[in-house]
Amino acid sequence: MKKTGLLLLLCLTVAAAAQQADSAAADQAAPQNTEITTGTFPVERVQTPTNADINCGGFVNKELVPNSKFVAGGLESPNTTKFATNDTIFLAGQGYQTGQQYEIVRELVDPNKYELFAGQHSMLKAMGQPYSELGRVRIVDTRGRMAVAHVEFSCEVIVPGDIAMPYVEKPTVAFHMPQRFDRFLPNNGKASGRIVLAKDFDLLLGTGSKIYMNVGANQGVKVGDYFRAVRSYEADLRDPVDSLSFKASTTDDTQKYPPSIEGHMFTKTKGPSIQVADMPRRAVGEVVVINTTPTTATGMIVFALEDVHVGDNVELDQQ
Repeated sequence: MKKTGLLLLLCLTVAAAAQQADSAAADQAAPQNTEITTGTFPVERVQTPTNADINCGGFVNKELVPNSKFVAGGLESPNTTKFATNDTIFLAGQGYQTGQQYEIVRELVDPNKYELFAGQHSMLKAMGQPYSELGRVRIVDTRGRMAVAHVEFSCEVIVPGDIAMPYVEKPTVAFHMPQRFDRFLPNNGKASGRIVLAKDFDLLLGTGSKIYMNVGANQGVKVGDYFRAVRSYEADLRDPVDSLSFKASTTDDTQKYPPSIEGHMFTKTKGPSIQVADMPRRAVGEVVVINTTPTTATGMIVFALEDVHVGDNVELDQQ
């Protein structure tokens, strides 16, 4: 009985020491001289990009990818027009060699023609041409006028007309330890930009979504860098949907002088005027860079507290 009691006491002592160490580590990761609350500084558990995430993210580039090499068909053409992993496809063009690997990409156009935020189209035009990454193939036969290739890996279906470009292996992203996420961190003055486009032309984004930012290698951005997605309440005020909530009544019948919100055509009252521009901006998510060009970066959202929007601002995370 004495041995059992001593063993139990030892276990409790070790557990208490471990708990204190975890608490100290969390306090060290949190901003100093600030009251820590789970609402203001939640712990972010960052999702590490997989090989598929890194190779299927797509990119935006000022320099157009040459389209002289492209997918012309496959083993079961014309009955099959969509190809995926382990299919055999035919590549038109010159200069193929057996054993070479090529990446299949697609030059994109948005069929919707609708701006997700004011100025999006002009901003995207300045960034360059968006491309989706579809998969990787290996050349297995070059004896005919077209090269025969084996699809080793596909992100999505490959179709005739998609472009073949030499494959370059991409660097991986290191694991990111959990740490406190400061929702109201002021601007740190580091490299900043905007989410101009998202993969599949999505608008509302979450963990795992791929985005394209108008900041790149020329600004010192590299694969593995983390950016913080931030949004001001003025952005909500300008949004045609989110701004509707500002027009709704927020007062109580018992208030003698209810407030008014500056920026909307409300009846002026004797109550205080709420200045939306004075509200602190909030961080909505964390983005890791998985690919760069001189002027753009492809990112993956690895942590989100709420929906991340195309049009949100991003800045290099000082952490």
